[in-house]
Amino acid sequence: MKANPQANNFKHKSRWTGMLVLVVAALTLEATALIQFHYSRKGIREEASKRAESQLENTKVQVLDILNQAENAVRNNIWLARLCLTTPDTLPRVTEHIVRENPVVIGSTVALLPDYNIKLGLLSPYSFKDPLTGQIISKSLATEEYDYPSQEWFLNGLEHEDGFWSEPYIDTGGGDMVMTTFSMPVKDPSGKTAAVITADISLDWLTDLVGSSPVYPNAYNMIFSRSGKIMVCPVESLVMRNTFHEVAGQFEDTAAIASLDRSMFSGETGSVTIRRKRALSRVYYAPIERAGWYMSVVIPDKQIFSEIRKVNSFVNLLQAIGILMLFLILRNAARNQKRYNKLTENKDRMENELRIARDIQMSMIPKVFPPFPERDDLDISAILVPAREVGGDLYDFFIRDEKLFFCIGDVSGKGVPASLVMAVTRSLFRTISAREESPGRIVSTLNDSMVEMNESNMFVTFFCGILDLATGRMRFCNAGHNAPMTLTDAKRKLDVVPNLPLGIIPRMEFQEQEIAMGYDDVLFLYTDGLTEAENAGHELFGETRMANVLSTRRDSRGHLLALEQAVADFVKDAPRSDDLTMLLIHYVKKSPMFHARHIVLKNDIQQIPFLNDLIHEIAEKINLDESLAMGINLALEEAVTNVMMYAYPEGVEGEVKVDAFASDKSLKFIISDRGKEFDPTAKPEPDITLKAEDRPIGGLGIHLVRKIMDSVSYKRVDGKNMLTMIKNI
Repeated sequence: MKANPQANNFKHKSRWTGMLVLVVAALTLEATALIQFHYSRKGIREEASKRAESQLENTKVQVLDILNQAENAVRNNIWLARLCLTTPDTLPRVTEHIVRENPVVIGSTVALLPDYNIKLGLLSPYSFKDPLTGQIISKSLATEEYDYPSQEWFLNGLEHEDGFWSEPYIDTGGGDMVMTTFSMPVKDPSGKTAAVITADISLDWLTDLVGSSPVYPNAYNMIFSRSGKIMVCPVESLVMRNTFHEVAGQFEDTAAIASLDRSMFSGETGSVTIRRKRALSRVYYAPIERAGWYMSVVIPDKQIFSEIRKVNSFVNLLQAIGILMLFLILRNAARNQKRYNKLTENKDRMENELRIARDIQMSMIPKVFPPFPERDDLDISAILVPAREVGGDLYDFFIRDEKLFFCIGDVSGKGVPASLVMAVTRSLFRTISAREESPGRIVSTLNDSMVEMNESNMFVTFFCGILDLATGRMRFCNAGHNAPMTLTDAKRKLDVVPNLPLGIIPRMEFQEQEIAMGYDDVLFLYTDGLTEAENAGHELFGETRMANVLSTRRDSRGHLLALEQAVADFVKDAPRSDDLTMLLIHYVKKSPMFHARHIVLKNDIQQIPFLNDLIHEIAEKINLDESLAMGINLALEEAVTNVMMYAYPEGVEGEVKVDAFASDKSLKFIISDRGKEFDPTAKPEPDITLKAEDRPIGGLGIHLVRKIMDSVSYKRVDGKNMLTMIKNI
């Protein structure tokens, strides 16, 4: 059998192509590793800098805390020292008090000026804590061996009104330990400088503090005094015996050392790289201004990059494994093609499921317009256009107790996750607003519920409003959403408090606001998918174009369709970047409700007849049918009687207030009292098919009220029971 030349040629080309791919892959992997190594070193150095700076700042804060305690101990007792100047024998009590009441202070003195009191001469009582027993011991510093008027703490304490921290020293005549002293002048009542008061702190705590939390295992910390003396150092033989300049000669990198000397002892904060015996180290430094000290953290370079060197070895190994894997991938290319075909089938199935998900999502929001064809006081319409198969925008509205509850929202993110959050948000809005009449509390409850389940860290911008259709009063609460537009005699943005979006901070207080809507007023709500729609040139549709479209007089549906078309003409073939949602509410209430009358009754059944006078007066005002007035009077009597019987304990006198509102469309009564919380609407409907002796007691009164009135609702507000009854006439 003859070999196929074409087949052999194809195999030959494939072999060389495969080898070329392997070579290119190897070079690419090596280049990638080098680039990664470079940027990893850069990132690790930046991280080391942040950690060192954090260590310096933390040390500084702790040091300043100790210094502040010592300074406050002196300042808080100057008045006591001034008081004791007239009786010098009591001065030791001052120093003992300072040492006893301030744990950080190990010694204190009040040293008189030599010429202040000629009779006393030198006087400097000194109190200190015994390091072994912790007892407070007192002695005098006015000795021949210890000339306190010549000490730095005394001389500089006199010259610095705000206090002075001395250079660290070993006080052989005072505390007999390494310490530093804070001193301030003491003036007598006449204003004459009389003495110097001090507080000594030991420097043993400083070594423990600085060495307790190294940035890296081999890193070390150093602290220098105002004159450059070494206060803290890993080499104990250098502490308090050498200065920075004496040890700087050990480093061959003279330029870096000079830069460090110049910057650090000038009170600057920064870092510098130095070389010693061919080893590089990074020095981070910062001042402690209060005491005139300077601190530094020294980190060897090999310590910083030790881990990345180990990682680099693993990377080389992984490169070899990668070449081997690439070889296997080339060999299995044919099998991958088959898998690709299967993935295509899965993709088609997923797209079909997404279409079903979109249908389900759209079924959750109102989409029949006009939604309330029986009403002549409201024209409302909405549009939702997802950028993908499913989206994260939402809107909803419904009418309860002659109030329009509505909302609009925008979930962060796109696609299926956003659509799930959208569905939960809309369901929670329906559930909460079914029993709540405060937009602020609705939004607050929504926020708390979403924070609890927000594991994906998504948030929702949200606007919630409640429009009283009888009065035009609209209460609303905004949670980070775009401010709606109001269309009256002019177009303007609604003045809203922005608040934070939902799902970010638990137990967040959301501010509620209120406006009055009049006849023919329009409220236009939208998501940023309208104003931020982009065309191919990355221009935004913007608020100006939106306002221009809204300028033309149309009905609610016409407004939204015109805006949708304007956005489509603007965007053209550019892909949609965000969901587009709009909600327009046109309030056309022609007969506003007015406050007809109110009466206040005692919780006494004998006052029920006054209700008949109230109904009779209202009926005459609005020409109410007599039979309808009798039914309303019966319902009002039942409701008020119920309040009188249950709101207040027996024997307690209280009031029941009845407010009546009227229009040519409806009557509204609000019965309020300050009795105990009692919701008559919570009573279940009685089973009137049962015999009287078989039915439980109660429930018939509220049942009768529900039958007569068109709406009955209860709420507890500011310690008051409020029962609202509405009758359409």
